[in-house]
Amino acid sequence: MRRKWYYWKQTLRANRPFFMMVTGILAGFAILLSRREAIGSAVWEWFRIYGVQAAGHAMEEWFPPLKKEGSGAFGLLGEKPVLFSFLEEMALSSECFEDPAYEKMLARRWEEERSREKEAEIVPETEYAAKNAETQAANGDEKESEPAGEVIARKPVSQGIIREKLADYDYMMKNFYSVHPTTTAGRDLMNAEEFLSMDLSLEADAGNPQILIYHTHSQEEFSDYPQNPSATIVGVGEYLAELLEAKGYRVIYDTSIYDFKDGKLDRSQAYTYALDGITGILQKYPSIEVVLDIHRDGVAEGTRLVTEINGKPTAQIMFFNGTSQTPDGPIEYLPNPNRDANLAFSFQMQLKAAEQYPGFTRKIYLKGLRYNQHVRARTALVEVGAQTNTYEEARNAMEPLSELLHGVLKGED
Repeated sequence: MRRKWYYWKQTLRANRPFFMMVTGILAGFAILLSRREAIGSAVWEWFRIYGVQAAGHAMEEWFPPLKKEGSGAFGLLGEKPVLFSFLEEMALSSECFEDPAYEKMLARRWEEERSREKEAEIVPETEYAAKNAETQAANGDEKESEPAGEVIARKPVSQGIIREKLADYDYMMKNFYSVHPTTTAGRDLMNAEEFLSMDLSLEADAGNPQILIYHTHSQEEFSDYPQNPSATIVGVGEYLAELLEAKGYRVIYDTSIYDFKDGKLDRSQAYTYALDGITGILQKYPSIEVVLDIHRDGVAEGTRLVTEINGKPTAQIMFFNGTSQTPDGPIEYLPNPNRDANLAFSFQMQLKAAEQYPGFTRKIYLKGLRYNQHVRARTALVEVGAQTNTYEEARNAMEPLSELLHGVLKGED
């Protein structure tokens, strides 16, 4: 017995690295099996934040001639391949909109998958319905209280550009839209002729409130802050309100803070707080038909979203639409009966910008949630420049934006 123990002891000493490696591998497998959901979530989160940018940098290193369009091996093509353009668009829109509803949707999906794995823990139908109703109530999304979409009149559409260009779905999507992977925008939803046929005109009336401007993220700042205390998105919204009132509209400008709680920046519930706030305003002023949520985008520090309009340095803007659907289908607890009208509203302004102010707008960005755009048919979320723009550039952007809004509300073709 003593000889046998001696033999095993010598074997362990002689092969210590091998046995340590085997032990480490077994321990690693044990951790992976016991924490696979958490590890999988962490890997996905890392990819969501860094994966797209890392892929873009890697491909630039692999294909250095593509750093300049129309040069090198792809010079004859005259443009970058579609994949590079997609990565570039994704990098420009790297800031993630926090929305508690989205986090709850992911949590609910995970719970449903877990329940399917553990049949013994399936929630009874009545209990699930009660929990689902409770969740919807917490998000202000009770279907019973959800108003029907506004009835939008139709108008005749000029035939030229529709028939030649915009009737082509692929042309429309390539030139006017950027679609985030959290959603899908098929031919059944994206119809240029349908969008342009919607009559979104509104007769200016200085006597009754018609336009609401607010900021879900009121703490967003520009590059010259804090040297210039006015260099925030709130100052930009205030100037837009002044310009629209000068055109004959009565504007309600909501300066409430929805993303700053308990003395610190907190955007985890900003859209929920904002919905509560603007719902109260719309109930107080039912004559409001236009709702504008003005933001400032977040981009890579080396990116400058600026152009020149009427001799002034002007921040580029981007219209942002929530589709209330993922690639798997509609998000049932985030219905938007005004979705088509919202899409038409931003598309009509985008088309006017292409004609009147080339280079002023980036592509319309589509993402999978709702972003409180269900409250009115004429609702728009507008990204004004980014943190790399100056306050002057962002403020200047309100002048052409007010013209685009005025043109659509006047019913101009």
